[in-house]
Amino acid sequence: MTKPVAREPQRRNSRSNRARILATARRELGLNPDITLEELARASGVVRRTLFGHFPGRAALLEALAEEASETLRGVLETARRPEEPAERALAHFVRCIWPVGDRYRLLLSLARRDLGVERVAEILAPARDEVTSILERGRDAGVFHAQLPPAVLSAGLEAMHFALLEQVNTGALEDDGTRAAVVTLIAAGVPVDRARAVVAEVAPEAAVVTVMGSRGED
Repeated sequence: MTKPVAREPQRRNSRSNRARILATARRELGLNPDITLEELARASGVVRRTLFGHFPGRAALLEALAEEASETLRGVLETARRPEEPAERALAHFVRCIWPVGDRYRLLLSLARRDLGVERVAEILAPARDEVTSILERGRDAGVFHAQLPPAVLSAGLEAMHFALLEQVNTGALEDDGTRAAVVTLIAAGVPVDRARAVVAEVAPEAAVVTVMGSRGED
């Protein structure tokens, strides 16, 4: 009867170690993509055996980070979707909510392309891509977004732009909480500059609440 109780502190310690290793890996891989697992163990404050007990190799660690990214993305999407909102507001809200997730995983996705493959990255990003494409279709049909490109193609272009902007944040060339990214996204979709700024300002308070809730869920 007492054995499960005795094992619980060990389980909590194991979960804590795993979470600390993943958090350290997100940070350190962003600084040095070629960091070794031994170096990650030292940076995490655990012995090599503990790290390898959770992640027997680099592929296993990156897959755990990829799955964590996928779960976080799905969670934010659940609260970021606004199908009842006008398309321009829905797109601005989506970008403001998803920006912190992209910021957290921008370098992981670059690593995943090299280590896990394009198909795995596509699987992670599929829900976000589908949502943006749906919003762009609504906006095109309503006449608020341009029709120069098919929605799926425009969605792919906007995604590439976002990762480029996030990389500029990473290098220190740009400071943004998602506001600038949301404005330029609307402009790229065909919304006039002044209207794009006004829409982003309108959705900012609600998007900030969603972002805070999402970040709490990651802890």
